[in-house]
Formats: sequence, structure tokens, C-alpha cells
Amino acid sequence: MKAFITGGTGFIGGYVVRRIAKAGHKLVCLVRPTSRTEEMAGPDVELIVGDVSHRDILLEGMRGCDWVIHLANVYSFWEPDPSVYWKVNVEGTRNVLECALEMGIKKVLYVSTAVVWGGPLDGAYVEETPLGPEVYSEYARSKREGNRIAWELAEKKGLPLVGLYPAAVLGAGDLKSSGMMTVDIMKHRLPATGLRNSRITFVHVRDTAEAILRAAEKEGNSGERYLIGKESITLGEYMEQVSKFAGVRLPWIALPDWAVWNLSWVLTAWADLTQNQPLWGMSLDQTRTFMRGFQCDGSKAERELGLVYTPVQTALKEHVAWVGEKFG
Repeated sequence: MKAFITGGTGFIGGYVVRRIAKAGHKLVCLVRPTSRTEEMAGPDVELIVGDVSHRDILLEGMRGCDWVIHLANVYSFWEPDPSVYWKVNVEGTRNVLECALEMGIKKVLYVSTAVVWGGPLDGAYVEETPLGPEVYSEYARSKREGNRIAWELAEKKGLPLVGLYPAAVLGAGDLKSSGMMTVDIMKHRLPATGLRNSRITFVHVRDTAEAILRAAEKEGNSGERYLIGKESITLGEYMEQVSKFAGVRLPWIALPDWAVWNLSWVLTAWADLTQNQPLWGMSLDQTRTFMRGFQCDGSKAERELGLVYTPVQTALKEHVAWVGEKFG
């Protein structure tokens, strides 16, 4: 098969590109002019320069493709210009999926996120669980709207859609959110710990890539949704395992949740004023997301895709080893 992929230069996207190429499929990867593409080189990988706002480039890139795999998105919890979430995660998604519809693509895999379920929800949710009344970040809000558009196109226009919703993705190469927390711990840049009781479902990045490939190759699954991830741990357990694997001590100060929230308010206000990222990534959106936590149950991917989940501890150990190599 031949797949058109957006977001192939990202953390998850790099694993997806390598996994799909290894499986013997051809790829056309949409890349921005500033993207680093050295690791994407291969005889079955074609690069096309553009972004999700260029409909003419999207249409040309999809020509002759069987699948579209849409990964491109802005994943962060603070941006100097918050409108970028809507431009990429909503309007960009609309462009990609409408172009796929126009080109008659056989299957469209839309890779979203488990946080679109929002909350408050009781226990671990599954694909059939109704979305919660709240979302906890501008990122999640934009992804929920992109998700709504995707399924509206499927229901009203016949888009052959498969939705994938990874939990918090973890592994070597992660420099987002929880991944940067690992870096801060290992580099002794974290002055205190907090939100230690918040529980989050994590998934190995390789499992995410494997799920995307298997969902693409599976026949007759258009219209299906798959949560990807099953094992949840608290942030306290996360930090303790990083400490153990890296051989570094955690800060002795443990802030109560209210103090973390108040500090995030100050750091976000300063970030908005200076247009620089909040220290330690402590934006209000990230703190709210971590404080609420989320737990999902991706057993359906095990049953229907044959996915075997890697223990979170293994993903953490690999991530710590990678951080040690990269940052010394």
C-alpha cells in the first residue's frame, strides 16, 4: 500500500514512518521547509514540502495513495499565539480530511489523543464512554473540535475514517510535557515535586506506531475508534522510577496541589508577558491536565488489532537512557 502521512517528523511520527516503511509500504510524507528529514530517507519514502494549510499540495501528495495518516498537530500546553492550536489542529485537520475525501482515499487514519474525552469521568474510560463536559487545555479543546469535524465528515460525507486516541506517549525521543519532566529531574533543574497522586495512563511510542500500522492494515474497520494505552501510574511513581533508573535524587520539597496551581498561575502570567515558555513547563493548562489526570482502557486495540502493550516501566527506562545519552 501507499500512505500519505502528515506529522512524520514529530516524536510519534518518526516511529510511524519507520514502522510502516519496515512493513513494506510506500510513503509520501508532508514536511515543512524547516523540518529535519535526515532520518526519513529511504527508497520507499517520498518527501513533499508544504503544510496542512496548503490544500493544493495536500491533494497532489495524496494522488495515488491508498491511506492517509494524519498525525500533524500542535501538541503543547502553552503557545505565545494560542490561535495556532485552531489553525493546525482544527482547520489543518479539516483541510487534510476534506482533501482525502476529494481524492477518494480508501482509508483515513486520524491520530488524535485520549485527552479529548476530558472529564470529569469515573475510572478508566473506553471508546463508548461519552465525552466529559470539560476539557482542561486549549490543546485538548482544539483536538476535540478536530475530532468532531472528522466524525462529521465520516457520518455525513462517507469519509472512511478510523480514529486512534493514544494516551500519554512515552519513549526515547520524547521532549514534550512528561518527557521534559524527566530531563528536568535528571539535570537537577526541578526544585520541588508536586501533583504526586495524579494518575495518568501512559503508552510506549512503539506501541502507538504499531497500533497505527495494524489499524491501517486491518480490513473492514472504517468507523472504528481505538484508545491506545492501558497501564496507568501516578506522577509520584513516574518521578520515583526516573530517579531509580537515572540514579539521581528527587527534590526533597513536595508542594501541595494548591501551591503548584498558584505557582503555575504566576509562571503562566510571566510567560504571557515575556512571550517565553513557562519555567518547568508549568503553564496553567499543563498543571490543570496533570492535576485532573486521566485513565483510559485501550483493551479494544488488544482484542481487535492484536496489540501487545509494553510495560510503562520499560518505556520509562528507555526514555531515561535516551535522555542520558542526549544530554549527558
